[in-house]
Order: sequence, then structure tokens, then C-alpha cells
Amino acid sequence: MQQYLQNKKGLVQNVFDQVYDRYDLMNDFMSLGVHRLWKKKLINMMNPSLNQNLIDVACGTGDIAKLFLKYVNESSQVTCVDPNRGMISKGKKKLSKSKNINWIISQAENIPLSDNLFDFYTISFGLRNTAKINDALSEAYRVLKPGGRFLCLEFSKIQNTYFEKIYQNYSKLIPVLGNLIVGKKQPYEYLLKSIENFLNQEELIDMMIKNNFQKCTYRNLSGGIVSIHSGWKI
Repeated sequence: MQQYLQNKKGLVQNVFDQVYDRYDLMNDFMSLGVHRLWKKKLINMMNPSLNQNLIDVACGTGDIAKLFLKYVNESSQVTCVDPNRGMISKGKKKLSKSKNINWIISQAENIPLSDNLFDFYTISFGLRNTAKINDALSEAYRVLKPGGRFLCLEFSKIQNTYFEKIYQNYSKLIPVLGNLIVGKKQPYEYLLKSIENFLNQEELIDMMIKNNFQKCTYRNLSGGIVSIHSGWKI
């Protein structure tokens, strides 16, 4: 599946070039800090053991890597992958004390690593930004070990009509916040369009199954504002 917005040449790269320096601050403002709870839910759902390794794709500034390494007492390795050099640079500074992270600048659709390497693959608020979702899912399956687990935290579709109206009204404020905090509103106009156009929960399950993942499930958080999808390479 190709995504129209994300296939416009340079669009996504330009969006993140504009926001990476205040990316974490804006995430806190947009979600009222709840994105940190969502990411902790992801790690708790993963429930990794010591010495299991993780690839975190569309890693941003390394929030998932930080939580994962804390959970396993720094006993494991994390490979952080993101196409944006600014994000990677910010992440390296933020997590400079950790020696267990390998940073790679790469698209999710073509990761320059061998097959069957990782116990876990995570992608948080990044699958929506890929140009070709099928290719990203295929790469996730390829780099996981047999028995490895795919976990995707992503904006989804709210299940309650009344709550959805409240959320839609709040969403209109996000470009305004972006203009105040980052000095630009266009990246956050893109954000809203990308959320609106993204798959619903069941559609993403279907795509995971088509890409060979098994035991595919999802869990809604915050009424379906986001969901965590899980699948296994068996």
C-alpha cells in the first residue's frame, strides 16, 4: 500500500527537518504528556527479558530505547533507526550515557541489516509516515528472529462518536500550538492529515497478516486515539 501524502517527494523529510529540535517538547504539549504513558504501555506489553535485543524504527529522539534499556537494566542492545539526521543527532545527545545503542540513518522500507537479528521490532508513530506500508512491514518481518515480536504504537480511530468530536475539536488547536512552540504550523497540518488518512485498527491487522505475521492483535489506548498492534514471526 502506497500513501499519497508520504509519496510526495521530500515532504516527510521536510516536515521532520522543521520540527526535530523541539520534537519532544511539542509531543508533550500536544498530548498533555500522555504520549509518555502510551510508550510505557508499549514496553510493558512487550515485557522483554534480559539480553533480548530490540530494533526501534522511526526512533525519533530515542524515547523507546531509553524505556527499553531501563526495563532490562541496560543488559540488552538496541538498534535505533530513523531517516532524519536531526532526530538521530538529538537522540545521541539525549542518550549519550548509554553504550548499548547503535544508531542508523535509514528508511523503514529498506533497513541495511541482515535477516533474523532481533527479538523485538518497535515502530512508534512512524508507520503512518512511511511511503509504502507493505514494504515497511515486510522489512520488520525480515529483520526479526523466528519467534520475534512486532509492536506498533500508532494513532488510530476513536471508537466513541462523542469522544471523537471532542478530539477533533482539540486537534484543530495543534497547528496553533505548533506555530507557538516550534514557530511553524505546516508540519502539524501534515500530522493531522496523515492521522486522518491512516488505516483503522482492523485494516492494519489485515496488512500485518498479509505480511506473514501471526497471532495479530491490537489494544486501544485512550479510547482509540492510539492503538498498539502486535504480531509474531513464527
